[in-house]
Amino acid sequence: MIRIAVLSVALLAAGLAQAQGLDGRLKKIAQSKTITVGYRTDAMPFSFSADGKQIEGFTIDLCKRVITSIERQLKVQLQTKWVAVTSQSRFDAVARGVVDMECGASTITLSRMKQVDFSSIIFVETTNLLVKTSGPRSLSEMSGKKIAVVAGTSNERALNAQLKRRLLDTTVLPFKSRDEAFAAFEEGKADAYASDRLLLLGAATKSKDPKSLVLLQEELSIEPYGIALPRGDSSFRLAVNTGLAQVYSSGEVVEIFRRWFENLGTPTPVLLAAYALGAIPE
Repeated sequence: MIRIAVLSVALLAAGLAQAQGLDGRLKKIAQSKTITVGYRTDAMPFSFSADGKQIEGFTIDLCKRVITSIERQLKVQLQTKWVAVTSQSRFDAVARGVVDMECGASTITLSRMKQVDFSSIIFVETTNLLVKTSGPRSLSEMSGKKIAVVAGTSNERALNAQLKRRLLDTTVLPFKSRDEAFAAFEEGKADAYASDRLLLLGAATKSKDPKSLVLLQEELSIEPYGIALPRGDSSFRLAVNTGLAQVYSSGEVVEIFRRWFENLGTPTPVLLAAYALGAIPE
C-alpha cells in the first residue's frame, strides 16, 4: 500500500510539473484533463449530428485523431466535451474560451484571423450554386433572381463580390442557418442556394426530391478550411498542427477522405498538395 501511495504521489507530481511547464490553452487542458470542441450540427458531411446525439463528419474524424495526438504529447488521457456552435457563434466561442477549438467547415480568411487563429489546411472547397433543374445555369443568368446564403459566411462575401464585379441585379437572401437557407430555396423563396460545394451536395441528399436539383460547376471562390484556434496561442496551434502532420504523413487522411467522400472521387491535386505541405516533418 505504501509503495502504491508513493507511486501515485510521484505520478501526480510529474503531471503537475509538466502542466506548469505549459502555457495557454494547453495548460488548461492538461490541468482539467478535458478538451472542449465546438462542432456544427448542420455542416454535413464535415460536421453534423444526424440524430441529435451522434457527432460525425470528416472534420470530426480529423479532430478526434488530433485529440489523440495531444494526449500523447501531454501524456494525459483527455475527456472530450462537445459543444454545438453556429455559423455566427463559432469564432466568438473560440475567442472567449467557450471551446478550445472549432471543428466544422470554417474557411481561413484574413478578416477572421483578427479574431482567431487557424490550423494547417484540412480541406479545400469552392463556393457553388445549387439550383432547380428548371432554373438558371450560371450566375450570369441570375439577374433579377434571388439567392439564399448563410449570413456571415465566406460564401456570402464571395457571392456579393461576384455580383458586384459582374454588375448583376440579384437579391441575396441571408439566413441564420444552412437548414433555413436550404428550406427557403427548396420552397421556391429563392432561385438558388450558395454554399460550399460538398455542403450543397450534403443538403441535396436531404431534399424531398434530389433529382430536381442541379449543382452548378461554376466556382465562385476557393475556400481553404482550417480548425479554428485561440488567437496568439502558438503552443496549442503547434500541438494541433503536430497531430494533423501525423495524420497527413501517415496517409490516414486519405482513408478518412474515402470514408466521407468516396462517391465523389479521389482528392483533388490541390487538396493532395495541401496535405503534402501539412505533413510537416519533426
